[in-house]
Amino acid sequence: MKDCNLVHTPMDPSYKPSKAETEKEVDATVYRRNIGCLRYLLRTRPDLSYSVGVLSRYMQSPRESHAAAMKHCLRYLKGTITLGLLDNRCDKAKLNGYSDSSHNVDPDDGRSTAGNVFYLGESPISSCEAEFMAGTEAAKQAIWLQDLLSEITRNSSEKVTIFIDNKSAIALTKNPVFHGRSKHINRRYHFIRECVENDQIEVTHVPGEEQKADILTKALGRIKFKEMRNLIGVRDMEKEDFELKGEIVGVSSKT
Repeated sequence: MKDCNLVHTPMDPSYKPSKAETEKEVDATVYRRNIGCLRYLLRTRPDLSYSVGVLSRYMQSPRESHAAAMKHCLRYLKGTITLGLLDNRCDKAKLNGYSDSSHNVDPDDGRSTAGNVFYLGESPISSCEAEFMAGTEAAKQAIWLQDLLSEITRNSSEKVTIFIDNKSAIALTKNPVFHGRSKHINRRYHFIRECVENDQIEVTHVPGEEQKADILTKALGRIKFKEMRNLIGVRDMEKEDFELKGEIVGVSSKT
């Protein structure tokens, strides 16, 4: 990969992931090692979340097309090694979340991909079937983060706002009546409605072009991908004006 051709996105938008069981298998050990290294980067590189999540589905029996998609992701990483997240210090910041899901389904199991990202102020702190179900998963994450922040700061956390770009899904979270069109939704996914009723979270509509979780649910074209990458807070660290403060602590191998 030292002299590889660089690419602008971590996954080709035309790539259709599947188990590809008719293809030749590749070295699973190398494939899994690469996945492990990529997953280690996700805390500071949420722009890799979708591609790494998709590639992780095939660790049990990786095929040639999966290895090609992996190489594409590594080519993108090679050209963006200076990118990362910059955490801004704040005395008091509100916790907000964005939740989205893709309309494309996995050809192997028929499932869609959901994603959510949470911000403390302007700093992203966490990123992970239908819009309503994705919203429920985001609500679970929001309550956990809310409790964690309360424990760390010793203060009661404000109500968490979750931004969703689907108005029908938002309507379901606020309507206590089970409509005929929502009967197919498993009862456990109505947890978000209980959180809204208990005033623990607030669900708000956000336009699709401002939906920060969009980059977590699908492979985007070059221009759209770079716009969303900037929107979620990924920056070029070489261009940022910041200094690392603190002492350099020496490490000794002596016991």
